[in-house]
Amino acid sequence: MRTRLLALPLGLSLLAGCSLIPDYLRPDAPVPAAWPDGPAYRRPPTEAAAPTDPVRAADAIGWRDVFQDARLQRVVEMALADNRDLRIAVLNVAAAEAQYRVQRADLFPQLGATGSYQVSRVPAATAATTVPIDSTAGITSRSYGAGIGFSSYEIDLFGRVRSLSASAFATYLGYQETRRSSQISLVAQVANAWLALAADQELLALTQQTLANQEESLRLTRAGFDGGTATELALRQAQTSVETARASLAQYTRQRAQHENALVLLVGRAVPPELLPAEPLARAAPIAEVPGGLGSEILLRRPDVLAAEQNLIAANAEIGAARAAFFPSLTLTASAGAASRGLSQLFAAGSGTWSFAPSLNIPIFSGGSLQGSLDLARVRSDIQVATYERTLQTAFQEVADALAARGTYDRQIAAQQALVAAYADAYRLSLLRFRSGLDTYQTPLDSQRQLFTAQQDLVTLRLQRLQNLVSLYKALGGGWNERTVTAQRSPS
Repeated sequence: MRTRLLALPLGLSLLAGCSLIPDYLRPDAPVPAAWPDGPAYRRPPTEAAAPTDPVRAADAIGWRDVFQDARLQRVVEMALADNRDLRIAVLNVAAAEAQYRVQRADLFPQLGATGSYQVSRVPAATAATTVPIDSTAGITSRSYGAGIGFSSYEIDLFGRVRSLSASAFATYLGYQETRRSSQISLVAQVANAWLALAADQELLALTQQTLANQEESLRLTRAGFDGGTATELALRQAQTSVETARASLAQYTRQRAQHENALVLLVGRAVPPELLPAEPLARAAPIAEVPGGLGSEILLRRPDVLAAEQNLIAANAEIGAARAAFFPSLTLTASAGAASRGLSQLFAAGSGTWSFAPSLNIPIFSGGSLQGSLDLARVRSDIQVATYERTLQTAFQEVADALAARGTYDRQIAAQQALVAAYADAYRLSLLRFRSGLDTYQTPLDSQRQLFTAQQDLVTLRLQRLQNLVSLYKALGGGWNERTVTAQRSPS
């Protein structure tokens, strides 16, 4: 008998070590190992001296290494401190961590101490104790109790509770990665908004210079009209050029104000004027090149990919919990303490009490609910597999698009610069022919409009090139050195 009693807790402990969670295997990445190659892609100069382990080199890159302008760095710091969306993401991590601790607590018995005092009065005629025959008064009784124990503690025979705990832990890790993703997105959004303000500044300066030139041309044309050397048509054409420039000036003034408002929203508070862009994009170099030589395996380190994987791990653990529901469950309730009719005798010899109430539940018929729960858990796991693969494919496309843009923007900007130079010469020559009386004002007017449009397009291209570097930084999971690598460890 003693051997059997010793074997009982040993057997329960062995059963409690069981787990019905399926072995987790990371799905194969449904993307090529190398990035696309073709006319749209180029090898940056830094790639010729790429290190032997480019993924490790990427781990050393942070947002400060990419966004090198001191003013932009300060604005990003302000946004990381005050942006409300990032605060929500951080609080979601805290909430998920608290929920995991709540779930993990089910692995342990919940001990509690109790104290009780009861007083009652019954008529003498109904009293169970012996009382004097002539007594007509009621009988008052008192009782005191104190104890410690636990109730409904489930012995985790088949790992159901541990499966739920593992699922909550993976969900918590997923929220951590989502917080990282929110931070990277915020840094990229702030950089893009800051660069847009720099482009607005350049477009405003260009428009103001164009308006000044057109107003000077209008003055000369009006003087010629008054002197009889210019036609009214030329005067009206000069006026249309001035009003067009004024309309563009109002447009870019409004656009700059709106972009500044967007930056304030991202930062979470007003941005000091000294931290706003002060140089044209052509002279500033606020964004550094992201090193080349990276294989697509770096996508596995992107926070959104890691979050999708943690969600898959959580769904996989839910299958273990659904499987364990098919097997018997054992719950225990136990308490120990003392009871007496007088407070002074509460802990005296012979006042001890105890109780022990195990309960075994064996599923026999559930109307298909257990099987339905298991099927639902498996379907949810399949959904998370597809979500993980889709996230990887989207990440691959984002990087490939950014690489294609990086490989073509420099050539497009060079061609646009040559186009601007050609339009500038054409405008200068057409203006000379008009002032010499060899041509109408329509020709220099058309040349000026073409020059102004080409100059605007050049500023836009420079902005798009820098914003594409921001997109590439984000698509590769930027700020790698600022993340804490989370190992796949057991939550128990």
